[in-house]
Amino acid sequence: MFTGIIEEVGEIFLLQRGAEIQKIAIKARKVLDGTGVGDSINIDGACHTVIDIDTGTFTVESVEETLRRTTLGELKVGDRVNLERALHPSDRLGGHFVLGHVDGVGVIIGRRDTAGGSIFTIKMPEDLKRYVAAKGSIALDGISLTVVGVELDRFTVSIVPHTLKSTTLSSKRIGGKVNLEVDVLARYLERLTEGRTDRKITERWLHQMGF
Repeated sequence: MFTGIIEEVGEIFLLQRGAEIQKIAIKARKVLDGTGVGDSINIDGACHTVIDIDTGTFTVESVEETLRRTTLGELKVGDRVNLERALHPSDRLGGHFVLGHVDGVGVIIGRRDTAGGSIFTIKMPEDLKRYVAAKGSIALDGISLTVVGVELDRFTVSIVPHTLKSTTLSSKRIGGKVNLEVDVLARYLERLTEGRTDRKITERWLHQMGF
């Protein structure tokens, strides 16, 4: 599990593509501290297991399902990726619970830069629309963000200068793709309400369900 607070931006050092698997070596510094083989690192929103560590690099493997559901199959040597180590019980939760299970790929259809940051408009897959709500949480390339607004098949997020500077979002342009992970609580709520004839979600009902 992760928080969506990016620790550093790594650089793709080596790519080896096979028929059903892709091996990726990434240059990094901070996330290597205390990390060993078998540990989990979130790479652009997708959880990976470290299979090798060398001086200044670590290596993971992306399976076919990950390559199909994310942007990782389009990576090239020299590309930059967001990195975060798995959450420890003693860590502060600065963002929201991010599982590292990418739900789909969004497309940036708008970007407006202001003195206070940037506003991105993202077009999302149809099957994710019901999980995205204004003021709710969403992860973009592993980054925990708050949804500003939702309209039809698109939503907007506001990104402060610090987040732009410390993640790959600074280099994202219109037409670019981002990995999306919806808030897991939205999925649990949908599961809890399945089969209900009365679909209204009230404060009392949420309390009864343990929220």
